[in-house]
Amino acid sequence: MLQSRLLSLARVGLSRTKYTLPELPYSYDALEPVVNRDIMEIHHSKHHATYVTNLNATAEKISAAVAEGNSSAVIGLHGALKFNGGGHINHSIFWENLSPNGGGLPTGPLLAAIEAEFGSFDQFKAKMSAATIAVQGSGWGWLGVNPESKRLQIATCANQDPLHATTGLAPLLGIDVWEHAYYLQYKNVRPEYVNSIWNVVNWEDVAARYAKALS
Repeated sequence: MLQSRLLSLARVGLSRTKYTLPELPYSYDALEPVVNRDIMEIHHSKHHATYVTNLNATAEKISAAVAEGNSSAVIGLHGALKFNGGGHINHSIFWENLSPNGGGLPTGPLLAAIEAEFGSFDQFKAKMSAATIAVQGSGWGWLGVNPESKRLQIATCANQDPLHATTGLAPLLGIDVWEHAYYLQYKNVRPEYVNSIWNVVNWEDVAARYAKALS
């Protein structure tokens, strides 16, 4: 019964659509001097592209395992699906969270929610920066919203674990602290990178995600 149920879930959840690398909404050098061209080009065209390639390969293996009725193989591929699927999800959000016209403060309902939850924007920024900088090894710092309570929360995720699947929070703003996101420019000084990234945060995108999560 359990094996049949697992295979049934895999059949329902597996998409036949090929995952693709999204185009950036700006040029590779558009975020300079905060993030230089070399980092953006390698991060997008190499690292994110690899997650997409491996996600498609994993999906094909799961499809083959489902066709064979091999529930053990489906379970065994969970780690690869989580890592590469999470890498694709996280980076697709990250690119849109940034803009050459970003920085400054959010406005409207998002700013009001930040002030209500954290006291002020500066307090929020300091708290999220500290949590993100403190991520051990590789991972992400996130601002998310709880879809039930409608309250904002700061969270961190290890490796490429996707926020929603890991915590239930709807992702609004993510900061990538894998070394490939900053090392070529900031070396091992993660705090300098995190403090700088706020200057290119696309608050319009974050606000749109917040509004959608509440709808």
